[in-house]
Order: sequence, then structure tokens, then C-alpha cells
Amino acid sequence: MVRIVISGPPGSGKTTQAKLLAEHYGLKYFSAGKVFREIARKRGLSIEELSLIALKDPSIDLEVDRLTYEAVKEDNIVIDGHLAAWIVNDAVDFRVYITAPLSLRILRIASRDNKPIEAAFKETVTRETAQKKRFMEIYGINVDDLSIFDLIINTRRTGIKETFEIIKKALEHRL
Repeated sequence: MVRIVISGPPGSGKTTQAKLLAEHYGLKYFSAGKVFREIARKRGLSIEELSLIALKDPSIDLEVDRLTYEAVKEDNIVIDGHLAAWIVNDAVDFRVYITAPLSLRILRIASRDNKPIEAAFKETVTRETAQKKRFMEIYGINVDDLSIFDLIINTRRTGIKETFEIIKKALEHRL
């Protein structure tokens, strides 16, 4: 039985790595970001718009976090979310933080979402700023404090396969 959480900012590679881990080890996969995007879609909003609304309406984050916490009750699961590690911290066996420089993350997001770089930049900065503020206000959590993580990887100079091998080796050593 294992529970893994991968967190980090948009465009860092966390979703890619979480899916690879789930596939490699035959684990279930849960995405907090997918839940947030689904809420935005149901309301006819962009992620950026929902992020701004969530600044005034904590019920949005609380719902995403509730579903994330429900998911971590499952055995053999990988949870992926920008802020998920802080929510499920005590309920998981291994916590990974993946990051990359903002400029690289913007390029990745623009390419992935087929958006102009300017739009990807605006959306990403808005989301990150709003999330940081909301998490401090709702939970008193400083998302710049990475001390809860077992492994921190900057994907600036590591490819997808190399990053996966680092995580896999650390996970196998840890467990």
C-alpha cells in the first residue's frame, strides 16, 4: 500500500510525472487540477476567472480539497495538484515537489494548451498569485515553505524520463 502526492506550480511537469508513476506501478491517479478545471467548465469560466472568484469564495477550494482528501483514503494512489501536498500531507507516504523557472513553465503551458505566450503568462501568474493568497487566508499555509517534501526536483535541465527515474529511485529507496 502506497500513497504519493506530487505538487508544484503549473507547467512544472507534475501531472506528467504523476501519470507516469501511476502507470508504472499500477496505481490509481487523482488530479486536483482536473477537479478545479471541471468546476470552471461547469460554470462556463476560464481557470483564470475561477481563480479570481475563488479569492472571494472559499467554497471552491474547500470542495477541491475535500475531494482530494477523499481520494487519499484510497490505497495505492498518486495524487497530483498544485497545493495537494499541503492538504494530504499527513496521509501520504511520499511527497514530491516539481518546479521549473517561470519562463520555461510559460512556454510549456502555451505549447500544451495551444495558447499565445502572453495569455499563458497572464493566466499562470494570476492563478499562482491567487492560489498563494487563498491558501494563506484559508489554511494559514505558506506554499513557499517546501519543508514538507521528501523530494524536490527542478525540471529545468532534466527531461521527462530522467525526472521519472529520479522520482522512482527516491521512492523505491524511501519505501
